[in-house]
Amino acid sequence: MDDPVLSRRSIRRYTSEPVPDEVVDRLLRAAMAAPSAGNQQPWQFVVIRDRATLTAITEVHPYSKMLPEAPLAVVVCGDAQGCKWPQMWEQDCAAATENLLVEAELLGLGAVWLGVHPLEERVSGIRRLLGMPDSVVPFAVVPVGHPAERKPPADRYDAARVHDERW
Repeated sequence: MDDPVLSRRSIRRYTSEPVPDEVVDRLLRAAMAAPSAGNQQPWQFVVIRDRATLTAITEVHPYSKMLPEAPLAVVVCGDAQGCKWPQMWEQDCAAATENLLVEAELLGLGAVWLGVHPLEERVSGIRRLLGMPDSVVPFAVVPVGHPAERKPPADRYDAARVHDERW
C-alpha cells in the first residue's frame, strides 16, 4: 500500500540503526506543517536520544517500555501562552503528532503515539524529567526508529459511523 495514512501502524519494536539528523529534521518539518487554530502553532518539540532519559521515561509512563530500544523519541509539547485561541492547543498538537507519524511511515520508519496529556501523573513526570517550564505541557511521546516488526494495514472503515446530512 502506497498511502502512508492508510498503511500507518503503531510500531513498538525497533532495530538499533540510528535515525540520521536530516531525517529527524524532516519529521519535525512535517509536524510543524500541521494546521493550527488561527495559525498559532503552539507546539514545541524535545528530541531525545539519551539512553538514560529514554529509560527514565518508562518510570513515569506505563506504556513506554519500548523507549530503551528506540533510537530516539520526540516529545510533542503545547505552549498556549500568548495564543489567540489557547483552548485549541490540544487539537493543534494532535495534528502535529499525526503529521509526524504519517511522515515516519512515508520514510519507512516505525513510530507510536504515547499519550501524556491530560494525565497529570504523566504530565508532571515528563515535565520534571525534561526540565520544562510550567507553561509547557508535554502532550505526547513519540518513539521513532527503524521497525523491527511489520504490521499489515488495518482497514478500520466502518460505514455505520457515517451519517449523511443529519444524524
